[in-house]
Amino acid sequence: MRKGGSGAPVSETEFMIEGRHFAADSGEHIRLFVADGYITRIERMPAEGEYALHLPWIGPGLVDLQLNGHAGLDFNSHPLPPGRVIELTRLMWKEGVTSYMPTLVTNDPGRTESAAAAIAEACRLDEQTERTIAGIHLEGPFLSPEDGARGAHPREFVIAPDWDLFRRLQKAADGRIRLLTLSPEWPEAPDFIRRCADSGVVVSIGHTAASSEQIAAAVAAGATMSTHLGNGAHPMLPRHPNYLWEQLAHDELYGCVIADGFHVPSAFLKVVHRMKRDRFVLVSDAVLYSGMAPGEYDNPVAGEVVLTSEGRLHLKRDARLLAGSAQMLTHGISNLVREGICTTAEAWVSASTAPAAAMRLPVSAGLVPGVPADIAVFDRTDDGGIRIRASYKHGVKVYEGESE
Repeated sequence: MRKGGSGAPVSETEFMIEGRHFAADSGEHIRLFVADGYITRIERMPAEGEYALHLPWIGPGLVDLQLNGHAGLDFNSHPLPPGRVIELTRLMWKEGVTSYMPTLVTNDPGRTESAAAAIAEACRLDEQTERTIAGIHLEGPFLSPEDGARGAHPREFVIAPDWDLFRRLQKAADGRIRLLTLSPEWPEAPDFIRRCADSGVVVSIGHTAASSEQIAAAVAAGATMSTHLGNGAHPMLPRHPNYLWEQLAHDELYGCVIADGFHVPSAFLKVVHRMKRDRFVLVSDAVLYSGMAPGEYDNPVAGEVVLTSEGRLHLKRDARLLAGSAQMLTHGISNLVREGICTTAEAWVSASTAPAAAMRLPVSAGLVPGVPADIAVFDRTDDGGIRIRASYKHGVKVYEGESE
């Protein structure tokens, strides 16, 4: 027997999710069937008037390539208990995120090693955490030492690319480091990038003061992404050339952006969207203060930070320097739509299948039969926001909220 709504049973081995397809602005009514962790088939239904209009939307689960923490929990605090990683994973499901990359920022190498080992242990302890964590994102320590370009990363731990250190961290992570942000301004960068790419690690350019030639060499060596493009940059740049134009001009690079309304202006987001097209990727760069009350906080890595009532997070010592985002991916999606940068469907793609493609994840194919059933069911609120109604990871309902 079939029933409407999300997660209705169809048979002992197959269940059905009913709603409106995220990519159809008119709200195409669909029934999506899942069995054994995979999408098995999709039925497109005829228009059913008011009934279909009250159904939730169905989209691919969100994929966040840059998550530092959330709701008071931080991947970069020391020590990092494996249980905290598991707890953060469950919080991500409430946000519609079905794949994410815990992000370890520039820190004492011993602490980074310990955190990487804790994430690996959490994956061994909990099967759904292992499925949800698409890999570790190592943001540093191989960044620019220059003020501005370095952002909030502590100067004392910034070093040139070091293959022996990377191997040590990768061993602690049990091979789970899959994304590395570095600056290609170091002479050692091209060879280091090549080695990473050959080992299956995606290399992203970020926190850089690199020249045009150094960026071109990084792309030739195998770099395929730009980390939070437009941020981790000097307050003032030459008109041209500069490292932002250069990264925009390289079609091979996925352009990751933070669309929280504070990191970059709408005009810049529009330019990146037009230049990168299907390689336009939304990340949250959320830190532990996302979901918390405004105020002053002591960050374990960046020092004293301020979260304003508007949701802007910056260093207390210099309000011009942001200290990560306090917003999640759904906020970024809504902001892109409100600013007229793209449609809801395009914004959702930028936060789901596009980042999945950048990391070569099987869910990059989206809502099609044969793909792992990583699904977010959501409502659009009257003010343009998004409310997650349910999340599925590999066909298992891992979160169920209240209906509209």
